[in-house]
Parts: sequence; C-alpha cells; structure tokens
Amino acid sequence: MKEQKFENYFGRKIAVDASMHIYAFMVVVGRTGDQTLTDEAGNVTSHLQGMFFRTVKMLESGMKPVFVFDGKAPTLKSDELAKRYSKRQTATTDLETAKETGTKEDVEKYSKRTVRVTREHNAECRRLLQLLGVPIIDAPSEAEAQCASLCSQGLVYGIATEDMDALTFATPRLIRHLMSPAAANKPVTEFEYDQVLAELDLTADQFVDLCILCGCDYTEKIGNIGPFRALQLIKKHGSLEATLAALDPEKYNIPEPFPYKEAKELFLNPEVLKPENIPPMKWTSPDLDGLLEFLVKEKSFNEERVRSAIQRVTAAKSKSNQGRLDSFFGPSKTPPSQAPKRKEAGKVVPPPKKGKLGGFGKKK
Repeated sequence: MKEQKFENYFGRKIAVDASMHIYAFMVVVGRTGDQTLTDEAGNVTSHLQGMFFRTVKMLESGMKPVFVFDGKAPTLKSDELAKRYSKRQTATTDLETAKETGTKEDVEKYSKRTVRVTREHNAECRRLLQLLGVPIIDAPSEAEAQCASLCSQGLVYGIATEDMDALTFATPRLIRHLMSPAAANKPVTEFEYDQVLAELDLTADQFVDLCILCGCDYTEKIGNIGPFRALQLIKKHGSLEATLAALDPEKYNIPEPFPYKEAKELFLNPEVLKPENIPPMKWTSPDLDGLLEFLVKEKSFNEERVRSAIQRVTAAKSKSNQGRLDSFFGPSKTPPSQAPKRKEAGKVVPPPKKGKLGGFGKKK
C-alpha cells in the first residue's frame, strides 16, 4: 500500500465502481441528522451533488474516469441482499424511536442505515455523467469484477473503489479514497495486487481462500475467525478446503450451507464483458446547456457553481490533451498484472516483506 496525491493520476484512465460511490454520496454528502440535500420538490440530490463535484475534480485534474454500473447480482448473493434489506427495515424502526427519545447522533446513525439506492438514483447519475462527457459501461453482473477485468486488460490504470473485495477479483491496482469528498480529508491509497500477494506470502488461489474465510458477499462468515486468524489457518493448511476439514466444530461453527466452492468460482471466473463487447471509451466536452437544464432547473443546483465547475473542466481540457510524459516513450496502457495465474496456484511467491493485512470482508 502506498499513499498518492490526487494530482498524480493526471492523464490516467480510472475505472470507477459507480454503484458503491452513489451509495456513499447518499450517506455522507450534505447530511445533518436525518436531513440531506433535496431539490425544491423534496427529492434527494446528495448523489448528484457528490457525483458532479467529484467527477469535475477528476476531470479538472486531467483524469479520464469511466464509470461502471452493476448488472444483475449473482444468485449466490441473494442472501446477503436479503440481510441488507432486513437491516434497513430494522434501522427504519430504530430511526423513528430515536427521533422521539434518542440523541441527534442516534438519529443520524440510523438515518444513514436506511439509505437505499434506487433505479431512479442510478438513472439520474447516468444522465449526469453523460452530460459531463464521461463514458459509462454496464457490467453484466458485479461492477467491481468488470472494473478489475478492464484493469487486467490494460484498458485502465486502476480501479477506484472502497471495497477491498475488489482485489479478490485480481485487479492489478486498487485505489481507495479517490472519490471521497474533499471534506473527508482522506489520503488516496493505492494497492498493487502483486505486492499484496508477496507480502502475505500467498498464491492467487490462496488469497481467494483467505478472503472467503474472512467473510464475503457470497457466504456466511465463520464465527471466531478474524483476518489474522484466517491468514494463519490458510498458511498452516494451504487451502480453504484443508482448513475447513481441520477446524474443531466445537470451537468454530461452520454455517450450513457454506457454498465456498461456488463463491470461489465467482471470484476466479466472474461474469464480465468479453473484450470485443466492451464499448469504446470516449471522453467528450461537457454539455453546459444540458447540465444547466438538468442540475439548475430540475434539481435546484446553484447556477453560478455549476457554470464555474464546467469552466474549470474546459480550461483543464487542453492541458490534459498534452498527455502524460510517459506517453512519449511507450504505450499508455498499463500491462496486465504479472501475478501468478490461477492455474499456477501451487507456485509459491517470493518470501514476503513485512506488511499489514488489508481489511478484506463484506461491504459495509
């Protein structure tokens, strides 16, 4: 892991997990207690506010973002989605109680837990991105898997997401906090897949086993096993199968069912677009008139702020067209990861350097 400056990504093509960030914007942007940003009709606009100004900052800094939207969730994820729905229902009840008897902190906490991204929210963000001249890709299934595929093919430099599970899809380069609001003051951090494997001293298949054992979207979590214990078990037994066979059933309650083989298959061979089906990624000039119509007239944005933001993007466009210095010395595409391939799961990587185990696990 290494910290990067936001400006260091000048000229880079970055795949963005759109759905994750839309949710994050709705939770954080403009929120006070259970109140958030809305238009004159009372419709929530936090997702548009966050998406507009963060995308503008990326474009102004010379980045070339491409936003990837989720497709149909895998069937194996249905239990996880059901749990999220149940948690939102519980949070809704807790929120009403907090409004009557709780503190402002409780109201805000439970309010955040009730947030749900709808088709309309996604459609509005898609419309916004199109008006900004930013390309969009529809993943057939998980957006983070499609982002990882784009990166592995060298079509983008890295992927912007907060979900460390994206590394389980073997993305060569994962970038966190690139889309975080400036007020959050979080440093941009970059993870390289090869380096993660080397520091953990794991093969590619063992890394997938580790992430499943830590807990993922496709299986229940085994109690009493945290990240460091999971790493110890995988290193000791060599695989998830061997680990499960060795676990003491009185100490560790393995969920039933525990479809770890199916989960592993989803990580190793996710449903993504074939290279020939990936639409061309083109970045065009923002449609100022269209943005004013949508954001100012329909969504009650401040006209002066919208005009100023687009002027900054237009002024920066000529600079970004100059390209990165390294483009003069070779292809601008990033080569695919050189990590051990899945079929070489038995091959041991070099001894690790000291490092920390990342926060692999379920989405929050």
